[in-house]
Amino acid sequence: MSKPSHRLLMPSAAAILAASLGCSMGPNFRRPVLEVPTAFAAAAEQGDRSADLGWWEIVNDDPVLKGLVVEALDHNRDLRMAVSRMEEASALAGINHLGPNLDAGISGQRQRGLVAGAGPRPVLGNQFSASVSATWELDLWGHIRRRQESAAAQYLASAEGRRAVLLRLVGDVVGGYYQLRSLDMKLEMARRTVETRQQSLDLVRGRMAGGIGDQLETSQAASALAMARAAIPALEQAVHGQETLLNLLVGRMPGPIERGAPLASVPPKGIAPGLPSALLERRPDVRQSEAMLRSANAEVGVATAQLFPTLSLTGSFGFQSLELSKLTQASQRSWGMGGGLLAPVFHGKELRNQRKAAVARWEQAKAGYEKTVLAALGDASHALVALAKSREAVKAQEELLASMRQAERIAQMRFEGGVSPYLEVLDAQRGLFSAEQGYAEALCDQQQGVIRLYLALGGGWNKPERPAGP
Repeated sequence: MSKPSHRLLMPSAAAILAASLGCSMGPNFRRPVLEVPTAFAAAAEQGDRSADLGWWEIVNDDPVLKGLVVEALDHNRDLRMAVSRMEEASALAGINHLGPNLDAGISGQRQRGLVAGAGPRPVLGNQFSASVSATWELDLWGHIRRRQESAAAQYLASAEGRRAVLLRLVGDVVGGYYQLRSLDMKLEMARRTVETRQQSLDLVRGRMAGGIGDQLETSQAASALAMARAAIPALEQAVHGQETLLNLLVGRMPGPIERGAPLASVPPKGIAPGLPSALLERRPDVRQSEAMLRSANAEVGVATAQLFPTLSLTGSFGFQSLELSKLTQASQRSWGMGGGLLAPVFHGKELRNQRKAAVARWEQAKAGYEKTVLAALGDASHALVALAKSREAVKAQEELLASMRQAERIAQMRFEGGVSPYLEVLDAQRGLFSAEQGYAEALCDQQQGVIRLYLALGGGWNKPERPAGP
C-alpha cells in the first residue's frame, strides 16, 4: 500500500455519485512488498519431514509426550486467555452493521393536572403509547464498512495471536519434556558415578589394609565420592522444578510427571526448511502483524470519511391513546418520517488531526510488520544453524564419551596393576562424568532444536491442532 495522501478534497457531485454507489474512503489494503530471499543462507541437512505436518508428526513417537501436549491444549490458562481475547474481538466485529437500527417501546402514564374555567379544578388522566422507530445512517463514504473491515482484521489478528500462543505452548511442553528427560539422564549418570566411586574407595581401602596403598589415595577417593554425591541433590531439585514447570503448562497441580522413552533412544527428526517466502503465510506472528496493519489501514478510511457529511433517515410508527383498550384502534395511529444531513464545518482541525493520527498509526503498524518479517526470517535462519550445530555437537560428545570411558578403564587397570598412581584414575573419572553430563545436554539441545525449527518455520499452519482419534 502506498502512503495515504494528506490532501483533502471537498465532496463534489461526482464524489457524491460515487459514494451513492457504495465507495469507501481511504486506501485499499495492499501487503507491503519486501525483498525476501529465495532461499535460506544457512545450509542445513534436508530432512524428510515438512513443516506443513502436524506437531504430533514432528515430535517423536512418544505417547507420553503427545498426551502432555494434548492436555496442555485443553487446560493451559494462557491459551484460554487467548481464546477469550479472540471471542472478544469476534463480538466487537459484530457491533458495526449497515442496516437500520430498530427500537420498540410502550409506556403508560397517569397524571394530575388543572383545568381552567370558572375556577381551576384538578383532574386525573391517563396517557398510553406504543411505538416502533427506525434510524438508518446511510454509509455514503464507507465509514461503517471501513469500521467493519478494521474490526474483522482485529478479529483475525486475535485468532492468529491465539495460534501463536498455541504453537509456543507446544514448543514449551515439548522442549520442557526433553529438558526433563535430559535431567533424568544426568541424575542417572550421577548415581552410577557414585556407585563407581564407592567401589573405587573400597578398593583403595582394601589396598591400604593390605599394605599397598597409602592414606593420600584413600582421602582422594573419599573426596571424589563426596563430590559425586553432592551433585545429586542439585539434580533432584532441578528435576522437581522442571516437573513443576510442566505441570503449570498442562494445567495440573504440582506432582510427578510420567516418563516415556529415554532421551538417548529417541532419533531426531529432520525437517526440510522450504522457501523463506512461505513464512509470510505460515507464521502466526507475521499473519497477526499483517492483520493489525490491515486494521490500521481501514482506520485511515474511517478517519477520512469523518471529514464528509453524514446522511441519516428516521421513521416512526405507533399508537397514542387516553385509554388502554383503544390503543390499537386506527384512529390512534401516529407516524413520522424524516432525514438529516450533518456536515462538519468547523472542529478546530480535530478531524484532520484525527486522520493524521490514523496515518501515523498506519506507519507504525507497517514498520511493525516489516520488523516482524525480518525477525521471522532471522529466527528461521538461526534455528536451521542451531539444529545443524547441535547435531555436530552430539556427534562430538559421543566421540568424547567413548574416549573418556576407555581412558577411565585404562587408568583403573594401570592403578590396579601398580603402574600409575590413583590420581590418574581420579582425573579420568572426572573427565568421564563431565563428558556424560555434556552428552545429556547435547541430546537435549538436538531434540529441542528440531521443535524450534518446526515452530520457526510456522509449522502445521494448515493442519488441525491435535491428532485425530482418541
